[in-house]
Amino acid sequence: MKKELSAIGAKYEAQKIAFGPMYFQAVVALRELGILQFISNNRKGVSMETIIEQVGVSEYGVTLLLEAAEIIGVVEIENEIVKITKVGFFLLKDEMTRVNINFMNDVCYLGAKSMTDSIRNGKPEGLKVLGDWPTIYEGLSILPEPAKTSWFEFDHYYSDNAFPEALKIVFRKNPKMIFDVGGNTGKWSFACCNHDPDVNIKILDLPVQLKVAKANATERNLLDRIGFHPINLLDRSQEIPQGADVIWMSQFLDCFSKQQIIQILENACNASSENTTLYILEPFFDNQNYPAAHHSLVATSLYFTIMANGNSKMYRVEVMKELAREAGFEIVETYPLIGDSYHTILECRKQA
Repeated sequence: MKKELSAIGAKYEAQKIAFGPMYFQAVVALRELGILQFISNNRKGVSMETIIEQVGVSEYGVTLLLEAAEIIGVVEIENEIVKITKVGFFLLKDEMTRVNINFMNDVCYLGAKSMTDSIRNGKPEGLKVLGDWPTIYEGLSILPEPAKTSWFEFDHYYSDNAFPEALKIVFRKNPKMIFDVGGNTGKWSFACCNHDPDVNIKILDLPVQLKVAKANATERNLLDRIGFHPINLLDRSQEIPQGADVIWMSQFLDCFSKQQIIQILENACNASSENTTLYILEPFFDNQNYPAAHHSLVATSLYFTIMANGNSKMYRVEVMKELAREAGFEIVETYPLIGDSYHTILECRKQA
């Protein structure tokens, strides 16, 4: 049972939420101005005066930002000596935290004010700050910087570390043809080609994304093994072709609403033979070892609301299983939290 907060404690927690955006931007400024790095370089502590002299920021700016940083536990200040805390260390050195901060700041921050309208209208009303597209997916390859870099770093961080174990699982059955649905830049397809010299891949995605994947495949001299199939899976008239030994969906279905997921999986089911295996790789928020991962994944659902499409989210594992069953698949095996990643793989076969 959770410990009940006192009224004073609850009011303090409420103020953290009220002023949260200000403290977030203070941390971004500390990082961008080099102040946090300078303090980290002086692990035993450094005076305020020395910080001001060395980082090239005014006394006003340094004092202001460090007072804010002290409040949220990023630094400790005692007798004008500043030391970085463990929280500050993770803000500066931890890759997950770096990727999350950049994603929030560069992709989501300005659009977040449109949360209410996005919920009300079922559309990503915040996306207009980046470009004029119905969803972010049409604009991924042409996002303005630094949003483009931050988006892809975020996406790759939460998928790449799952690939080594995922490859072992997928290639147990020695597939010869893999459909990479929602293949994006092609990273999974390239990993498959590196893993097995005999496998062939077909990437299925929106035309604008296939241009990026094809260019990347060209650089790697893989055009003889990787094919490209333009498809909009929200268009019921566009069918997934037949012939796959494996249909692979990596962090793809979380980009859609429940009804859209059923529609997409029904399409995949129609394209499947009795020998086809569907693998769904997802970071389910209720299947995480650490609260930081759970916290991050739930926040990612809010990104889908305001910036991506207005109607999707990160799902619970049992919800995804039920959607797959409703679309005509049976769950053959569940591989929870593979390797050191945040991901679970659902292995599915067409119902008999």
